[in-house]
Amino acid sequence: MDLSTSYLGLKLKNPLVPSASPLSRDLATAKRLEDAGAAAIVMYSLFEEDVRHEDEALDEFFHRQDVGHAEADSYRSMVNTPGNGVDDYLARIDALKRALEIPVIASLNGITPEGWHEHALEIEQAGADALELNVYYVPANLDETGERVEQCHIDILMTIRSQVNIPITMKLSPQFSAIGNMVKRLEAAGANGVSLFNRFYQPGIDLETLRVVPELHLSTPAEVLLRMRWIAILHGRVGLSLAATGGIHGAEDALRLLLTGADVIHLCAILLKQGAEHLGVILAEMAAWLEVHEYESIEQMKGSVSQQHAENPTAYERANYLEVLRGYSSRFC
Repeated sequence: MDLSTSYLGLKLKNPLVPSASPLSRDLATAKRLEDAGAAAIVMYSLFEEDVRHEDEALDEFFHRQDVGHAEADSYRSMVNTPGNGVDDYLARIDALKRALEIPVIASLNGITPEGWHEHALEIEQAGADALELNVYYVPANLDETGERVEQCHIDILMTIRSQVNIPITMKLSPQFSAIGNMVKRLEAAGANGVSLFNRFYQPGIDLETLRVVPELHLSTPAEVLLRMRWIAILHGRVGLSLAATGGIHGAEDALRLLLTGADVIHLCAILLKQGAEHLGVILAEMAAWLEVHEYESIEQMKGSVSQQHAENPTAYERANYLEVLRGYSSRFC
């Protein structure tokens, strides 16, 4: 049975790819993922805020020691600037490329084009096979329009596309007013793929201190449905690669997403819960299902239940909403 798939122009041995997470920080864990069957790996993200903070701190330490104390100028450190987060990230790319045989996809997380083109070029030179751009942006300014938010994504993509030759995929949130049109615009601007969808972690409130605090809740299988809908709508209508991310916890989730047209399946929460080896369990269950249903390859099944090929295409639109409401029965009714 042929489990291979194509993603961002890369030929992968199967569709299962661990997404950006702490799992890629440890070389031994990354190797366990590869041994379990991972077809590629997305590195943990390099965050714009962390890079900016480090740059500002280093500038303060090395170049402003004499402010208010002229005599300190003669004692300014003459040593080379120490390694920072970018250097560590580039070194990690090199280490992963040396340790693994599967493709390594780097990840940049930010909201502005400035400075990222330089880091993207360094990432390409370090050996990354592709680059995932995660524009994690919450438009809290009430005067900011949806058009401006979309243009921000386009600007970042075009800035980096002009600097690197490796494939670029955009990790999108589901909060665009017209997701399909946004994906078409990204494709026209040079994106090789999109990853649907990013999960926005929401803040909570501590009832004792009344402080706004971060809260982490891992994904649930219910989140797969949103990914299914939009991948099904996009499949066959755009030319870029489609990755499903968020809520995939087992073989059934992965298979349904492949049937709607996903090229790869990103895994995270289930691997954090069950360990790297669980990827092999999911892969084996997928292969067993394909055999039982007499599929010879992933490509044969991919997109066979997309909107273009579904028995009832409108089920991916408003019709699904109506059927759910009409079919629901409560124990109180």
